[in-house]
Amino acid sequence: MELRQLEYFVAVVDEANFTRAAERLHVAQPGVSAQIKRLERELGQELLDRSGRTVRPTEAGRAVLPHARAALASVDSVRDVVDALKGLVRGSVSVGMVTACASADLTDLLARLHLRHPGLDISLAEDDSRNLLAGVADGTFDIAVVGVAGELPEGLESRVITDERLVAGVAANHPLAERDTLPFAELGTRSVICLPSGTGIRTCLDAACAAVGVAPTVALEASNLGIIVSLAAQGLGMAVIPESAVGQLHRINLEPEARSRLEMVWRACGGKNPAASALIDLARSAPVS
Repeated sequence: MELRQLEYFVAVVDEANFTRAAERLHVAQPGVSAQIKRLERELGQELLDRSGRTVRPTEAGRAVLPHARAALASVDSVRDVVDALKGLVRGSVSVGMVTACASADLTDLLARLHLRHPGLDISLAEDDSRNLLAGVADGTFDIAVVGVAGELPEGLESRVITDERLVAGVAANHPLAERDTLPFAELGTRSVICLPSGTGIRTCLDAACAAVGVAPTVALEASNLGIIVSLAAQGLGMAVIPESAVGQLHRINLEPEARSRLEMVWRACGGKNPAASALIDLARSAPVS
C-alpha cells in the first residue's frame, strides 16, 4: 500500500469523479484509476462504486476513508515538524488591505515573508476598513491593513503604521483659501469631498462632525485620495484628507483636532496557523515608519 494510492482514493471521493480528481492532483486520469485498482486488489475489496453518474465510496470505501485521511494528515504533520526544525513554514496566509492603500509597510512585510518562507501561498484582497476588521475577527483574514478612527474591536491587536491629523484642502481660488483653521461644525454647510463610508478616514470625519452636532455635506466621494485631491484642485469642493495628502492644495486645520490611523491588525489569540503566526511575528517586530 502506498501513500499515493490513499491520496488518489481520497481525491476521487472528494471530487466524486476520476477526471476532476486527476485535475486536482495534476496527474493523468488513467494513472489515478490504475493506482486505485491496485489498492482495491491489495485490500480485496472494491472501495468505489463506479456504476452511477458520480463515483461514490462503497461500504468498504466508507470504512477506509477516515483512516486514509488520517494517514495523509500524519504525513503532513511529519513534514511540518521537519520544516519547523529547518526554520521553514508552509501553508497559506490571507491578507486584507484597505482600498487604495499605498502603504510601503505592507509590501515590505509581504516581501520579507516571501523571502523567509518561499513555500507560503499569500493571498491579498482589498475592501473597506469596516469589512476588513470584521474579516480579521471572524478569521477570513489573518492580518489586514485598515484605517482606524477610534478603538479597535475587542480581541484584536495592531501595530500603528501612520497616525495623522485630519485636515481640509482647497484650491487657491476657493472662498476658504484665506482661512487657516475651520471648525468641524462648518462642514455641515460646505461641499465636502471625501472617502466613502466604511473607511477609517471617513469614520474619523463622521465622528468628529457628530461630536459637534452636524453631519458633513458630502458632495463627492472617491476611494482614491489622489482623485479626491484632484477634484478639490479643480474647485469642486473641500477635500477632507490626512495631512500628508494635501499636496498643492491650501491646507486648513480642522478644529478640534481629529486624527486617523493606518494600522496592521490581527487576532490577539487563537486560530492562527503557522503561516499566519510567521506573518504576525514579522509585523510585531517591524520598525514603525
